Amino acid sequence: MIHLIGDVQGCCGALDRLLEQIGFSPSRDRIYVLGDLVNRGPQSLETLRRLRGFGDSAVCLLGNHDLNLLAVAQGVRQPHRGDTISEVLNAPDRSDWLAWLRERRMAVYEHGWLMVHAGVVPQWDTAQTLALAGEVEQLLRSDELAEFLPAMYGDEPARWNDALAGAERARFIINVLTRTRFVAADGTLDLHTKDGADGAPPGFHPWFEVPGRRTEGTPTAFGHWATLGLINRPDLLALDTGCVWGRQLSAMRIDGGRRELVQVECG
Repeated sequence: MIHLIGDVQGCCGALDRLLEQIGFSPSRDRIYVLGDLVNRGPQSLETLRRLRGFGDSAVCLLGNHDLNLLAVAQGVRQPHRGDTISEVLNAPDRSDWLAWLRERRMAVYEHGWLMVHAGVVPQWDTAQTLALAGEVEQLLRSDELAEFLPAMYGDEPARWNDALAGAERARFIINVLTRTRFVAADGTLDLHTKDGADGAPPGFHPWFEVPGRRTEGTPTAFGHWATLGLINRPDLLALDTGCVWGRQLSAMRIDGGRRELVQVECG
């Protein structure tokens, strides 16, 4: 069986219950966790331990909270008041956990689904999304990471240009894949509005409703947007159902020509 799972954010107890509900077996099945593995929930380290223990049977994307952990660990960003990553940072084997995170993916296309943490801009097709994600993956795994992390945060550039280079290029790619919700038709990002789909600022749309987006024909799954809630369309899955906010953790089975939603409460 193949399941896609929304944002866990350190809620390992809920993850364990969800995996029990779907009957997950690492020797037989595969799960795809759509980013934000850690933070805000009570068991960030245990979540990493659980997912890493599944080996290749758990494909984990990086979300904004996972990148935040790398930045805090590098000393270029101070923890937020609500962060719950200290157990990872204080672990005697923290370097192993950080190295494992740096090897995770930014985007995946498998089983007919494009998987990202947050979204894509309308100018990118599936191939370009994967290629640009690969650029960031290489950066995260390289010796250049420490130099880049101080420049990772920021809202500019706000629009894609093929000529972007260096830190600006990487920053934009990361903002799209891990932070975006609302996008204008020309690809300009709004990185501040966190309302549901009906809260789009003037001139903006939820990224998946921008007319003519080049990934429109590709089934796409994402997390990140808890105020959006579950979307279950034939070509679109939104799976951040607000576990860390006391709602549900969701898994969707996508194999065998069937669609099956399983949820557990996270209170």
